[in-house]
Amino acid sequence: MLITGTAGFIGFHLAKAFIERGDEVVGLDNMSGGQIDLLQARLSETGISVENMRYGKPEESRKYGNYRFFLMDITDRDLLGKLFERERFDCVCHLAARTGVRHSLEYPEEYIRSNVEGFSYILETCRHFQVQHLLYASSSSVYGANTVQPYSVGQSTDRPISIYAATKKMNELMAHTYSHLYGLQTTGLRFFTVYGPYGRPDMAPFLFTKAIAEDQPVKVYNNGNMSRDFTYVDDVARSILLLLDAGVSDGQYFQIYNIGGGYPMKLSDFIAIIEKHLGRIAQKQFLPMQDGDMISTFADVAPLEKKISYKPDTSLEEGIRKFIAWYKSFYKIT
Repeated sequence: MLITGTAGFIGFHLAKAFIERGDEVVGLDNMSGGQIDLLQARLSETGISVENMRYGKPEESRKYGNYRFFLMDITDRDLLGKLFERERFDCVCHLAARTGVRHSLEYPEEYIRSNVEGFSYILETCRHFQVQHLLYASSSSVYGANTVQPYSVGQSTDRPISIYAATKKMNELMAHTYSHLYGLQTTGLRFFTVYGPYGRPDMAPFLFTKAIAEDQPVKVYNNGNMSRDFTYVDDVARSILLLLDAGVSDGQYFQIYNIGGGYPMKLSDFIAIIEKHLGRIAQKQFLPMQDGDMISTFADVAPLEKKISYKPDTSLEEGIRKFIAWYKSFYKIT
């Protein structure tokens, strides 16, 4: 199987989960769009030597005999086709993308090229080489201006409020077209604020922890009147494994699922948990709402639970404890 974005946060954890259960895995990433120390650390954790990497050439894992990695961009269409032709993947988990709501407002061209153009190449290559199942990353941000919660996959998602959300909505539309026209099995994964070890530095769990640890002000937008449905990354990986094993339902080749914890948490309560496990008090800087942000997210995960008899179940208290333990170790904080 192919997993794209394996130097990224979720991609790294998913690749590790598949590798450790014995699947043959090929990873792919262009090593951009994140802090280089974390990108390299994630790859090193799976036995990939960063020093020896060459563009478009396989790098064998020194830790796992069933894993190899390619430094490659998904918009490199010719090289992508050659990889699919050689490997003949039975399934693809596509997680490579430009991420982040606020950054997308400043650099929309980057998001359109990677998330829309790049995804079109993934779809077309999967069709051409008869991939059995494509799972791909969508986002809770597609719910946009919706006010009815919890968010259900049956709701309309035609009012995105950021460029990032618009690209993810486009991914779902493109996947539906390929499922309808060509019978390609596609499963969209609407992730809700995923956090955990090796997490993204641009997201709230990492930003808040870093600020509190360094005695810097924590920027709390909309004066703290926000909430998020947080999801621990191991729960995300397990959900994807089970979805892949379960396949399609009743001949429905196009599927979408919310991957979330199933309950919203106020930012003030979330910050309090971080304070508790860091043993420090936050300096809060209250700011207005930012463009593209959603006031609240809340996932309806009943369809996911019905499909795989599982839903994310790591408590925020336990997940934050694990994240901060990793953070202290990684950044050598006493």
